[in-house]
Amino acid sequence: MALSDFERYPLTFGPSPIHQLPRLTKHLGGAQIWAKREDVNSGLAFGGNKTRKLEYLVPDALAEGADTLVSIGGYQSNHTRQVAAVAAKLGMKAVLVQENWVDWPDPLNDRVGNIQLSRIMGAEVRLDSAGFDIGIRDSWKQAIADVEAAGGKPYPIPAGASEHRLGGLGFANWAYEVEQQERELGVFFDTIVVCTVTGSTHAGMIAGFAGQDRPRRIIGIDASATIEKTRDQVGRIARNTAELIGLGRELRDEEITVLEGWAGDYYGIPVDSTMEAIRLAGSLEGMITDTVYEGKSMAGLIDLVSSRDIPDDSTVLYAHLGGQLSLNAYSALFR
Repeated sequence: MALSDFERYPLTFGPSPIHQLPRLTKHLGGAQIWAKREDVNSGLAFGGNKTRKLEYLVPDALAEGADTLVSIGGYQSNHTRQVAAVAAKLGMKAVLVQENWVDWPDPLNDRVGNIQLSRIMGAEVRLDSAGFDIGIRDSWKQAIADVEAAGGKPYPIPAGASEHRLGGLGFANWAYEVEQQERELGVFFDTIVVCTVTGSTHAGMIAGFAGQDRPRRIIGIDASATIEKTRDQVGRIARNTAELIGLGRELRDEEITVLEGWAGDYYGIPVDSTMEAIRLAGSLEGMITDTVYEGKSMAGLIDLVSSRDIPDDSTVLYAHLGGQLSLNAYSALFR
């Protein structure tokens, strides 16, 4: 099968916008930097990268006759907020398990930002004290069983939609979208920089770009602080997705790059480089990044361009995946 053989339910405005970051480029004095903005890709509750993934899960959910989307994430999960929005749009219910993935002392982190929007959209939010892990969780399995026991028809969506068999398709399609936009813009992005945690955003890109003629570097910046788990998961999902879309060859190890150094010691806890990156992108470009994901991938981009690990003659595309709403749960910062 090819990617075009999979049904897609449009949830975005169309191709997400690409624009230059000229002041950041000048400040770093190296590669040309552009951004592709998944944070403004949809009218559904501020969109984000998971909305693009869900476009390929929705037809499957509808075909199964599901009436409830059941997913999981942290208290400030961007993913669960987008699941709640999609459920509302489809007239479905949503049950969201929200675990305490981030040991951050903000007293409002279970009431503001993403989780507040999920409640506004009518989702059933279940708080759970369990900590961070990118694996499959018992609390999620229990929520699925509870929906069934109540006579509902659940459609299970794992964290970040990553472990779902169709989870990589959204960003395989993103890779084709980039290729089309390059033609229109008359530019070629030889380097892509993307945040990676549960893995399917980065993995989908790898699979999608692998089928194109010109080689590129797709650099995943780890924000999980569990680097080996994330590296393994990205590789596995990328290979599964490549097979699903009929790539017709094995992915090579060098096509799968997950770099560490900017996550800090714990998922969701900003470090100095995170804060500096958020301030730099904000003050130079008015582009807001968050403490959990994009602040860390932006820190990686800044260092890789500054050190010339990404060469001066490169044209870099920064994948902005969204996530700004979680800043509300970090109210002690930026005072």
